[in-house]
Amino acid sequence: MNRPLLAETVAEAARRFGDRAAFQLADGTELSYRELDRASDEVAAGLAVRGLGPGSVLLLSLPSGLEYAVGYLAAAKVGAATAGANPRLRARERALIVEAVDPDLILANDALSDGIPEDRRVELVDNSTDPTQLLAGLRGHGEVVPAVPADPDRPTCICFTSGTTGDPRGAWFTDRQLVAIHALDTGGAWGSGGHMVSGTAFAHVGVMTKLGWQLASGATIHVMDRWTASGLLDLVERYRLPAVNGVAAQISLLMQEPGFDDRDLSCVRSIVVGAGPSPPALVIEARERFGAAYSIRYSSTESGGTGLGTALDADDDEALYTVGRPRPGVAAEVRDGNGQTLTDGEVGELWLQTPSAMSGYWNDPGGSTEALVDGWLRTGDLAHVDDAGCFRLAGRVTEMYIRGGYNVYPLEVEAVLGTHPAVAQVAVVPRPDSTMGEIGVAVIVPADPDHPPTLHDLIAHGHDDLSGYKLPGAIRIVDRLPLNAGDKLDRRTLAAHEARSQTGD
Repeated sequence: MNRPLLAETVAEAARRFGDRAAFQLADGTELSYRELDRASDEVAAGLAVRGLGPGSVLLLSLPSGLEYAVGYLAAAKVGAATAGANPRLRARERALIVEAVDPDLILANDALSDGIPEDRRVELVDNSTDPTQLLAGLRGHGEVVPAVPADPDRPTCICFTSGTTGDPRGAWFTDRQLVAIHALDTGGAWGSGGHMVSGTAFAHVGVMTKLGWQLASGATIHVMDRWTASGLLDLVERYRLPAVNGVAAQISLLMQEPGFDDRDLSCVRSIVVGAGPSPPALVIEARERFGAAYSIRYSSTESGGTGLGTALDADDDEALYTVGRPRPGVAAEVRDGNGQTLTDGEVGELWLQTPSAMSGYWNDPGGSTEALVDGWLRTGDLAHVDDAGCFRLAGRVTEMYIRGGYNVYPLEVEAVLGTHPAVAQVAVVPRPDSTMGEIGVAVIVPADPDHPPTLHDLIAHGHDDLSGYKLPGAIRIVDRLPLNAGDKLDRRTLAAHEARSQTGD
């Protein structure tokens, strides 16, 4: 490999697949492999004129779509790293992303520019689906893309997750990890076509670290800027997709879609569900109604989207109650607080060893040292190994919970809801939910017991500062919040109450 991985991949894909559609939007607009390579070449030339090259960082605050893909590939061609801001972020969250990554240039459209500090170098992008006009203002015409040699350890992309307070942390990856992910996911081979669906935001690790092998597959990637159950089912039926991918909440919503059982989904042979465990009842229902095998995949942003998984032919004990075993090329252990390996059955922190794991957290050496230890990644999740060698999750070291595949950190939500004038004290804890996996419950001590806030009040109050998935899904009014022996908030008691409320105990 003589050029950066993504640069070489898209050029070779253009040679192999030519006018085949690389991307197709919901309205039918297509961008061929050849057009993708040409557009990213011209934008790369424009980025070079603006001084971007190895060591630079480009931040994309754009919708998931053609312009995002072109911008990412163009940055790779000049040796710059790309960071992506999820389009679902609010202005405050977007500002935190900018602060965390400190980009050399930001590409944004009007709708996704709120919160970007005025002193930052920003170029606004006009939305276009015309292949000749994608990122038109940045295209270099006549300039030559500088020759950038391959460097397997140079930063390629930065994917954001959150710390224990909800502040963004950028997990960064190099070509070395992207090559490893290609090998882990597909064996490293080139494909010959087909169709796949991109149901996550392009800023998500599932696209940023996997776009290389997706292009190498030769498939047409169908872009869903905003995921909908009906939209995905339409694509499955029309293109006879053999697999359905998503998070547990999305699988639940698919089966709730009116007319689900009247659709012809006989093409589906497997359901692959990431982000964490699925409720056993959901697994049973999905296997029956889709008539397909169900595999749970456990991973994280930090692991590069690779980790453990249940087998497609797993027995019920594995399929319903575990996150399976390490995938080929991945190792997993359960360790105590001192980093010592525990025996099977003992609960401790789950550690992963995988060539896809991040190089570290961007501009956060302390956090990197804490998360990466002697080639192992500390996941922050508690687990134990059962008699069959499968891993069973037992909770989280932190108080983070997952709503519909998205991490939510209570401290961040509490900091916003706590400013409502009707709130004296607030704690946000998870409650099991059959659709979303978990939802947040705002446990409130009201400032005036006779006039407590409503759920609608809290959602309206937090709307401008928090993404929709972070807002509470329920509210409970109490006289006081429980404290533990150290006079600290007893979150475990609150969470246990919510768990019991779902079982009727």
